[in-house]
Amino acid sequence: MTPNVSSLKTKIFADGADLQGMIEMARKPHIAGLTTNPTLMHKAGITDYRSFARDVLKQITDKPISFEVFSDDFVEMERQGNEIASWGSNVYVKIPVTNCKRESAAPLIRRLAKAKVNLNVTALMTLAQVREVSSALENHAASCVSVFAGRIADTGRDPVPLMTEAVSILKKYPKQELIWASPRELLNIFQADAIGCHIITVTNDVLKKLELVGKDLADYSLETVKMFHCDAGAAGFKL
Repeated sequence: MTPNVSSLKTKIFADGADLQGMIEMARKPHIAGLTTNPTLMHKAGITDYRSFARDVLKQITDKPISFEVFSDDFVEMERQGNEIASWGSNVYVKIPVTNCKRESAAPLIRRLAKAKVNLNVTALMTLAQVREVSSALENHAASCVSVFAGRIADTGRDPVPLMTEAVSILKKYPKQELIWASPRELLNIFQADAIGCHIITVTNDVLKKLELVGKDLADYSLETVKMFHCDAGAAGFKL
């Protein structure tokens, strides 16, 4: 069956830290929200976290955006989380599932959720983590549970069964949405959709491949043959 973007039920969130790129993505009707993280921001050369976030929020007001805390201390995480939440009604606060000492963030997640802070709990990779986080979030506020399916796949494990079970775990709480995070290829969007995953975060390099969806494979084959032929000629190869 030929895949069709228009039939997708899974929401696509753009993942990045380039201001103009985020604005461009937010304008696209098939992009339902945006996320970023300290690693992406660091790679983009951002040094003033607050200023960057406020610049983004001046331009994007009608779609959810997730900004992550960056302290490793839970008290400071909570302070940062409350400040980030105050920046806009469309803001979700990203909280890592643990700190660097492997201490669970569940108590903090529970406090912030009860305070009606919209949360995006990030960096989950096990079903035990999904159960703990989902229980901490309950149904207090809109929230996301971000499971790094792509990184799970990087370890040689098939993420689909785990993500399928995660969807089932979250069904108890209608305000919770599961994110398929760190996808590695466009196919992951359709895999997420097939299991009923609510959201998938996608970087620009993968999003650019959306134009290939449904492309005739025979035509694509011919284009690939032509590419090899032209590049060999451009290189001046001779035998």
